[in-house]
Amino acid sequence: MNPFVYPQASRIAGVDEVGRGPLVGAVVTAAVILDPARPIVGLADSKKLSEKRRLALYDEIKDKALSWSLGRAEPDEIDRLNILHATMLAMQRAVAGLSLTPDLVLIDGNRCPVLPVPSQAVVKGDSLVAEISAASILAKVTRDREMAELDVLFPEYGFAQHKGYPTALHLERLTQHGATSHHRRSFAPVRNALLDAQVRAAAALSGL
Repeated sequence: MNPFVYPQASRIAGVDEVGRGPLVGAVVTAAVILDPARPIVGLADSKKLSEKRRLALYDEIKDKALSWSLGRAEPDEIDRLNILHATMLAMQRAVAGLSLTPDLVLIDGNRCPVLPVPSQAVVKGDSLVAEISAASILAKVTRDREMAELDVLFPEYGFAQHKGYPTALHLERLTQHGATSHHRRSFAPVRNALLDAQVRAAAALSGL
């Protein structure tokens, strides 16, 4: 893979998201401005790191970064806006939350949200750009922790295992137990589970 050539900029923020694909919970984004004077060794795409390494880097990023911020869009916003627009909103929130204003924002993927500063999309940016790698780690650790908390509230769904993604286990539990208030109702498997529950309730009422 070709190394990324950084554009001319003095203060770069990297932005990434976690949670576009799951059926439950928020889409979580992070924005990070790294400190050139305090380099962090081992930054990489969060999905390619062990959980132990991710957690260690998470603490190091929060300690060493010049500025970092989290953004999110909740399930009701995802249902109202659609996942793409909700992700863009969450990215805007992450950038807006930075204590320092970047002069360039590098976004993982192939499109940028509307921002008050120049931005550039970088395909596979979480593997190529240190700032985006750092953002991906903060976002993933944050969202994984939220899924662990949801697992305590709803142990029957297995959220700690599948993190809300539409695995066979999650789909099976969704069919068995229906949707929680944290599920994204606009996503087809959740919508179908809700419809099935309505059909069953109607059938029970009519004595069939």
